[in-house]
Amino acid sequence: MATIKYRELRRRYQLDGPEKTVEHLSEALARKDLRADDFSIRDLAEGLVPDGHHWVRAMDPRNTTGVNLLEAGDGVDVTAFLNITGQVVYSKIMEAYQQEAFVVSKLVSTIPTRLDGEKIPGVSRTADQVDEIHPGMPYPSLGFGEDYIETPSTTKRGFIVPVTKEAIFFDRTHLVLSRAAEVGEILGLNKEKRLSDLLIGAVNNYKWRGTEYDTYQAATPWINVLDANELVDWTNVDAAEQLFADILDPNTGEPVLVQASTVLVMPAYRHAAHRVFNAAEITYTAADAATATTAANPLGNYRVEESRLAYRRIIASGISADAAKAWWFIGDFAKAFAYMENWPITVTQSPPGSEADFNQDIVIRFKASERGAAAVINPRYIVKCTGTASSSGA
Repeated sequence: MATIKYRELRRRYQLDGPEKTVEHLSEALARKDLRADDFSIRDLAEGLVPDGHHWVRAMDPRNTTGVNLLEAGDGVDVTAFLNITGQVVYSKIMEAYQQEAFVVSKLVSTIPTRLDGEKIPGVSRTADQVDEIHPGMPYPSLGFGEDYIETPSTTKRGFIVPVTKEAIFFDRTHLVLSRAAEVGEILGLNKEKRLSDLLIGAVNNYKWRGTEYDTYQAATPWINVLDANELVDWTNVDAAEQLFADILDPNTGEPVLVQASTVLVMPAYRHAAHRVFNAAEITYTAADAATATTAANPLGNYRVEESRLAYRRIIASGISADAAKAWWFIGDFAKAFAYMENWPITVTQSPPGSEADFNQDIVIRFKASERGAAAVINPRYIVKCTGTASSSGA
């Protein structure tokens, strides 16, 4: 646990200014040189507020002078205390928001947008013939046809973390940071669940050229679901890869240029997946069992992830637990799905001396919010495999 020198922190704040001080603190927290739990809210108040020791003591209701100081303000400059405390709270929120358990959130793309749902245009070639250009002849023009997808409306989510007089006076730093961590975890979990529901096909919002489609199709216009393909060995991966080989770009009729790079499995198949993808070599036995060939494992370039949350979302969608265990996904997740983000998780603070201070003894409040939507960008970049003859798994 790092030792915080609050007087030195105040001196740096005065010399470097609030922006640079908060920036340095943010970098230290990001590098884990400091942790949010290393700080004390009371010590921050006493060290950063001018005459902070008396300011904190004035929070004792037995001190009548404190009523005048805190409710009337009397010019007490709490800016440094609020800025630093805000950065500490933000760090704790983000630590919980970005925890390793949120696997799918890290696999998909994040697309910044200023629109509440948008129409993403594309171009589709109407002619794919490339003619030879003879010397001195003009280049031909390339024709384009309209192509677009529509993403769903974004939604806003958020919570408020209050810091009361009691939290400062009794130094309940752990309580404040616990609330901050809970806010980050709830927001992160909600985002992960929305993305997971999209990944597993429980929610379908792919809208292409004005028509809505389920993400996973067993027939036209593309096939990207493979039932009865339990992940046992390299042949199951090969079967999924063959689906990619047969998926065509609807605009050109050419194969979709997908480089499957990631595999997501359920917890029950974690060790099986690592055995399949990390084995040093594989053995192929011919159909007549007369010969066997040993070769280097060709699957070493895949990234293998597991998700307990995705597994629980599959069960929540109505699939039996036994069937859900064998589900796995392969493809380029970043091209298949995206989080359309109006703004990332953002923390703002209320001004000092607000009405909540007088009515509820809340000295400062930190509001964390994010707005976005999980969207299917191109389902042709993902294949879903199940271990049962029917994808319902019932």
